[in-house]
Amino acid sequence: MADTGHGTRQLGSPARAERAPRTGGRARLVGIGHVALDHQFTVASLPTLPVKVPSQGYRAVVGGMTANACVVAARLGAEVAFASPVGSDDAADRFATYLGHEGVQADGLHRVSGAGSSVSAVLVDAQGERLIVIHRGDALDRAPAFHSTGLPAAITQADVLLTDPRCPVWADAALRHARACGVCTVFDADTSPRAELQGLVALADWAVFSTPGLAAYAGQSKAGTAEDEAGALARALASGAQVAVVTRGAAGMSWQRAGQPLQHLPGFVVGPVVDTTGAGDAFHGALAVALAEGLGDHEALRFAAATAALKCLRPGGVLGAPGRADVLALMAGAPRVAP
Repeated sequence: MADTGHGTRQLGSPARAERAPRTGGRARLVGIGHVALDHQFTVASLPTLPVKVPSQGYRAVVGGMTANACVVAARLGAEVAFASPVGSDDAADRFATYLGHEGVQADGLHRVSGAGSSVSAVLVDAQGERLIVIHRGDALDRAPAFHSTGLPAAITQADVLLTDPRCPVWADAALRHARACGVCTVFDADTSPRAELQGLVALADWAVFSTPGLAAYAGQSKAGTAEDEAGALARALASGAQVAVVTRGAAGMSWQRAGQPLQHLPGFVVGPVVDTTGAGDAFHGALAVALAEGLGDHEALRFAAATAALKCLRPGGVLGAPGRADVLALMAGAPRVAP
């Protein structure tokens, strides 16, 4: 498929305003979604039985789907702001400090009195695979009214909006506002209740599914066949998404733009893989940067895939995300191994 240009050019919705692609300056992104305090443990192997597991390493870091994506986007050179309802706790202080250190504007952290922030336990094994246990903070369910936050104005000034399903009320409002004012949107369609996923996917320009996320969207107990995936992507497009993507890590991805054939893209071969935590988030952040900068579908997805692959070479979740030079080198064919 030939590149189709900037992600906002072929959106085709009669209710949507059209915006010209960016012609200069830094890409402007707004992320509205999940942030969490991640407790990361390095283990020899992921447990399959209810046993005690010794850890070879531990660190507490800031994570969360859209927060991670925003950090990656900032490392790739974008101007990024992040917003989320968070608790009135020490974790919220840590979020603000970390995001500021990474160059992400964090004025949009709205502290909900008496509520708690999200926390996760992340186990990473010797092959870099991870197991994540998430405790979703109740601040996400007690978020202030979206239109009282000033976020609509921030979205209007952005090139791309990034969001996820963890705070569905804010994600719904943000996607609707972005569509009305012609701002391209990238939605991280990870595992969530099916009805919520279906409603949010219909509002997104780019609906980017993990394999389990696509299964949840389709109402399957686990990932289906290639035919099942193709059918689910087609349903996402029929519901209102403009581009539907399913990522499979090193196995590559499939994607389809509305009105065009299903396409496939292989993954990048890198090694040794030490930590896949945050790779999907890196993909979303890099994709948003590429779309904001005017890359067409194919090259934007390659840029995102290269970023995600390189992240897997370093430990610490998104702390191992690469810079732009390394991503471009991998896209140009330079083999990459962990430093």
